[in-house]
Amino acid sequence: MPHHLRVLPPAGPTRSGHLPFADSSGVPDPIEVTSRYLTRGGRPWFPVSGEFHYTRYPAREWEEELLKMKAGGVTAVASYLIWIHHEEIEGRLRFDGDRDLRRFAELCARRGLDFIPRIGPWSHAEVRNGGLPDWLLARAREPRTDDPAYLEPVRRWYEAVAGQLHGLDRAHGGPIVAIQIENELYDRPGHLLTLKRMAQEAGLSAPLWTSTAWGGVQLPPDELLPLYGGYSDAFWTEADGGWPDTCRKHFFFTHQRDDEGIGADLRPTTVRGGTPAPTDRFPWVTCELGGGMAVAYHRRPGVEPADVGALGLTKIGCGSVWQGYYMFHGGTNPTGELTTLQESHATDYPNDVPVLTYDFQAPLGEYGQYRSSYDELRLQHLLLADLGHSIAPMESVLPERRPAGQHDRDTLRWAVRGDGTSGFLFVNNHQPHEPLPPHPDTTFTLEFPDAPVLTLPSTPVTVPEGAYFCWPLRLDVQGLRLEWATAQPVCHVDDHGRTVLLLAATDGIDPELALDAGTVASVSVPFGTVTHVDGRILITGLRPGTDALVRVTTADGGHVGLLVLDAATARTAYRGVAWGAERLVLCAGGVVFDHDEVRVHSTAAEPSFAVLPAPERPPVTAGRPLRTTTDGVFTRCTLPGRRQDGDARSAAVTLVRPAGPAPGTVTGPLGRASAPADKHFDTVAAEYRVDVPEELLDGGTGVLLRVRWTGDVARAYVGDVLVADQFFSGRVWDLGLGRLPAEALRTDGLRLRLLSLPVGAPVHLPLRAGEAVPAAAVTHAEWIVTRTWAIGAD
Repeated sequence: MPHHLRVLPPAGPTRSGHLPFADSSGVPDPIEVTSRYLTRGGRPWFPVSGEFHYTRYPAREWEEELLKMKAGGVTAVASYLIWIHHEEIEGRLRFDGDRDLRRFAELCARRGLDFIPRIGPWSHAEVRNGGLPDWLLARAREPRTDDPAYLEPVRRWYEAVAGQLHGLDRAHGGPIVAIQIENELYDRPGHLLTLKRMAQEAGLSAPLWTSTAWGGVQLPPDELLPLYGGYSDAFWTEADGGWPDTCRKHFFFTHQRDDEGIGADLRPTTVRGGTPAPTDRFPWVTCELGGGMAVAYHRRPGVEPADVGALGLTKIGCGSVWQGYYMFHGGTNPTGELTTLQESHATDYPNDVPVLTYDFQAPLGEYGQYRSSYDELRLQHLLLADLGHSIAPMESVLPERRPAGQHDRDTLRWAVRGDGTSGFLFVNNHQPHEPLPPHPDTTFTLEFPDAPVLTLPSTPVTVPEGAYFCWPLRLDVQGLRLEWATAQPVCHVDDHGRTVLLLAATDGIDPELALDAGTVASVSVPFGTVTHVDGRILITGLRPGTDALVRVTTADGGHVGLLVLDAATARTAYRGVAWGAERLVLCAGGVVFDHDEVRVHSTAAEPSFAVLPAPERPPVTAGRPLRTTTDGVFTRCTLPGRRQDGDARSAAVTLVRPAGPAPGTVTGPLGRASAPADKHFDTVAAEYRVDVPEELLDGGTGVLLRVRWTGDVARAYVGDVLVADQFFSGRVWDLGLGRLPAEALRTDGLRLRLLSLPVGAPVHLPLRAGEAVPAAAVTHAEWIVTRTWAIGAD
């Protein structure tokens, strides 16, 4: 079916200087906010932020995890400053160890990452009291208001935060680009303004002051930049409510920014919502696009990598100019001195969540595990790093024929972002739970002012079930005009004077490149067909891969390469400075760039990576040059392995006590099922002993115990100390051996205790887990060992 759209320049002028956000004077790259996008150093700016809670992760590992986030395309790290983590006991403010806020912010700066502290005082974050200490709630009769008994402790908290961040503002060359006030406060704009003034009086400073704006929030006019979000599923809705429409909407192209579903379980019933922030004054900025999802006892959503990738790409097509993810990196709740620190029914919150795990199914997991969603998002972030300055000012344009409501699964979902002369075509044919059908015989006709009509592809294609992608329209590549490509642009790299544009094919759609003949002097293809049609050079029959490089000499004498990788290989692509130059690296494992050293994290027995352009001399690890071979236009380097690496080793797990009867279901706030009481783990839980091989005890952070299990709730103990937990949802349960005390493991061992799921319990499980046996049992366990190779120049 043909799809038609006129791509006009943005309607109306872009307003600037109308908002009271100002950067520090004298900074070399001042940040400004226009009505449609942000600028930095006078250039349109498309940031990517990712949430990472430093108090939920060991400080000794912060730096490597920040480098992982940076390699994944994150440019700014956001973090809640969770008050109860720092001052559980009144008057004893702790900024030591894993609570060292200043060190975390300094590490962001050292690694070239911006920092966004979300200073509360209320954060939510699935933490006890939303982050407010117990002692504060015992004193303040009206928290989250201008009650003096509340404001005075808040003032001291802000002053403590300001002391930690002193000198890290932009005026002093620091990384803080934005500060978020409070969180999800819907009907108290005056209080939000009070908090902002208090933070400023305490000495906090940033070019951007922000607030979450979903749920019809009422904000003080122009004082706070409204931020939005969207998740593919939700733990905070009812167990029997099905897939929420508020999540379903995020897989459509729309210009509606608000999500009335986020935090709705905590929204006062008297609030009817305010007037949405005017879209003609503020750009569309996000801070909570779902990088995954937490689980509550009563509702345990499962999030797939494609859910995360499709949601992110769709938001760019909708008009987002700032991709902000919650969470980008998972973590673990710290152990409280007085109480556990998770959100729970015990504190009259509507959701019982696990005591320790805050993995969030995030792209980088609770123990730093790489997940496929990390690869999905990195592919998009590489595009934004290269072309975000062009995309940010582009208007999102929707076709006239759009889906008829949120349950329309038959109408193709697509949009264009354009500036009247060029643009990007976005298509999303994926959503969770309810697959979308393929769309055969699809073409697009796009009209640009003063330019020939584009009808693409030259032959209709079928948009496959589950596909999501963006295609370039009239894209300039160093003097070559790429009229269109049925492959997604990823990034550029210079290969000895030739600019190479990397593109990712979509499974099920043959790549086709259309070049403006007037910008081409000559073209050479490794295979396929070159046809001249109506002033264009059409390249078809390309087989995506590392050798699918189309070489073009432009009309002005430049040299350009168009390299089309297959979908799977493209998702192994990284770009960074390595061995004296910016390079593309293809690696199935994790890659970080650390000055002139590259580190590869891999579970493979003999991992390898491919690099373009090739270094002048083979890179070295442990003083030895790597073995190199040719892989298309790349040079592939093989890392030295060991025979015992790469193969997951079965773990010795012994049943000590079989499971007794499942505990009866107890309900809490909103009538939702509550997590079983602690006593049940001593009485009716199945218990297993795990034998930890001696050689793995000193394996550092790279050893995981991966458990496949059934049941309801699982907990791990070393001695009598709880060290890990999980609610069953059909996912594997990873435990990081490096987090556990080696000596205690030697003397006390590791024990797993699992409860059975009560028959008929009012608990929502993902479809893939719904057929699992509710009885508590470990079905398989294995050791996963990740090694790290440091690779330098010869």
